[in-house]
Amino acid sequence: MRQVEAATHGRRAVIELRERILSGELQGGTRLFEVPLAELLEISRTPVREALSRLAEEGLLDRLPNGGFVVRRFGLADVVDSIEVRGVMEGMAARLAAERGVAPDLLAEIRQTVARLDLCFGEQPDDVDFDAYADLNAEFHRQMAALAGSDVIRREVERASALPFASPSAFLPNKSNIAAFRRSLRTAQEQHRAIVRAIENREGSRAEAIAREHARTARNNLEYILQEDPSLLEKVKVLALLQD
Repeated sequence: MRQVEAATHGRRAVIELRERILSGELQGGTRLFEVPLAELLEISRTPVREALSRLAEEGLLDRLPNGGFVVRRFGLADVVDSIEVRGVMEGMAARLAAERGVAPDLLAEIRQTVARLDLCFGEQPDDVDFDAYADLNAEFHRQMAALAGSDVIRREVERASALPFASPSAFLPNKSNIAAFRRSLRTAQEQHRAIVRAIENREGSRAEAIAREHARTARNNLEYILQEDPSLLEKVKVLALLQD
């Protein structure tokens, strides 16, 4: 019973601390101490300690040489590198899936996800059900990472996707009617279909190239925010981590 309770507290600590970091409440350079955090979250120090270690693994915190943790500061180069790493890993996953071949049931599942993603789009260019798209997009990327049939590849893709700024939906403002972003989702959906076709046709190089280009959607959206509409900075919570 105590183990279950400790695990529950640990998960809650990870979620709450991650949210506070991503929202900018805990800014880059902030030193984190176990006792105040335990009091804040009303739990013991053990799950807080475990949560801090988990967030350090995710890249949100840095371990200090003399012990303890500090919220990481991120620059634009960190963002670009994170996106590139995910693109490389997903590209590898797609290439290996094409070269090795994929079980029919796994192909059927990812094709069904693509079909469900199609239903997120209406007749007008800006008519997109973003919430549904975001959930299904995450499912597509999870499935793609598993197509190669390798637990090693799947875990490494998941690790790369967990990097700050690198998730497939990192720079899409939740529930915001931003036409430029919603139109970009149509291009991303075309890439979803192209990746699956290339894997089905055993075209490894093509599958890898499209998957890597697909990952750059996040970078394109970031560049749009910074260059075309800085007002969106406050609407995309992950950008609270970005330092000048």
